[in-house]
Amino acid sequence: MELIIKNGTVVTATGKFKADVGISDGKITAIASSLSDSNAKVCDAEGMMVLPGAIDAHTHLAMPFGGTISSDDYFAGTRAAACGGTTTVFDFALQDFNEPMPDTFKRRDALCAPNAAVDYSFHIGVKDIHGDLLNSIKDACDLGITSYKVFMVYDFGVKDGVFFELLRKSREFGALIAVHAENNELVNTLTEKYISEGKTSAWYHYMSRPEFVEGEADVRAINLAKAAGAALYIVHLANKQGVDAVTAAKDEGYEIYAETCPQYLHFTSDVYKRDDGRNFVCSPPMKGKESQDALWDAIKRGDIDTIATDHCPFMQSEKDWGLDDFRKIPNGCAGIENMYPYMLGKANDGVITFEKAVELCATNPARIFGCTEKGEIAVGKDADIVVYDPDKKFTVHQSNMHSDCDHTIWENVEMHGYPIKTFSRGKLVFDNGEFVGERGWGKFVKCEKRPIK
Repeated sequence: MELIIKNGTVVTATGKFKADVGISDGKITAIASSLSDSNAKVCDAEGMMVLPGAIDAHTHLAMPFGGTISSDDYFAGTRAAACGGTTTVFDFALQDFNEPMPDTFKRRDALCAPNAAVDYSFHIGVKDIHGDLLNSIKDACDLGITSYKVFMVYDFGVKDGVFFELLRKSREFGALIAVHAENNELVNTLTEKYISEGKTSAWYHYMSRPEFVEGEADVRAINLAKAAGAALYIVHLANKQGVDAVTAAKDEGYEIYAETCPQYLHFTSDVYKRDDGRNFVCSPPMKGKESQDALWDAIKRGDIDTIATDHCPFMQSEKDWGLDDFRKIPNGCAGIENMYPYMLGKANDGVITFEKAVELCATNPARIFGCTEKGEIAVGKDADIVVYDPDKKFTVHQSNMHSDCDHTIWENVEMHGYPIKTFSRGKLVFDNGEFVGERGWGKFVKCEKRPIK
């Protein structure tokens, strides 16, 4: 063995136990009550928890949006991920019109591969399926890109007919369709109303996209998936109506997955009344307390499957474009470094169990997206491991984050417990507050196709 993590408490999605973990060639090779090897380095984890690295299945790195590009490129974003205990990220590669899906993947991978500090994969955001482009999904699936996102909103969003056709064909390709569910017509109508009334502050970003705007689209998306007989993954679910629809569909036996984000669990729409409310602008926006409570209840009963971040930060000067017009605020917030510490902190506080935090942030994303070598502390898996100090007190400040963004919505949020070491395939990449990894270390994760129907 090359490395032994000794004396820690291993946490899986199903239990906790005291054990040593042995690592060789980037893999977990042994788990036992006591391991020894005179040739191995030793990491003493006495009093610590030993967890699988998190998988952030929803990021937008170096993404063009709103007249600019998100501030974290593939190095900065994956560096920040490593420093928060996340060892695999899924980024969204947005298809160009007339572009075959394998070309979309290759275009973004050319940017990511030389720069990623942890392992990575992609979802493809679909714009265009005319002609042979729909069938090019099969070719991209063969390359290991097995998930495809539909936007029901924005000017590049797809119509319901295209959405339905993607759902129907996904069964043949072994793909999973994900959806950003908001009603585009309602967003446009409400936006025009508030602008015409001179209501331009960040609060009206929320008011133009309130609960029912997202909830209606969630219900419609689930109904389309049911009709197509296809699985569906709802990204960044933030509202009670959508939660209720997910629960009902799961209870009926449909394969519906739901993701939510830490910002929806911690903040409510009241943030848009703050002087810095523009910094919290993302879509969907944070919602009211009733929706927040519904999300936590769904997590506890198992109807929320994953936690991800929708990490898409912009610089303060860019957020300031919308000081007097919420339409001009680039949509997105930082979170890639905060996700795992936040959810583990909630476990430390007794809100959820540590097993549930691991399930949501590591094991379920690996299972749903076909990352067969990720998401667990188990022999044969990649040695993506976090050593977590449950007694460490940590307050988030921009100065102790590792993003390239110049502010964070998590400023002054206190965490009870914090990661102190992160290993990516056995390599130490974060050590007691310091990034010690390297640009280009990350490898592409080829995802397995789903069963063909």
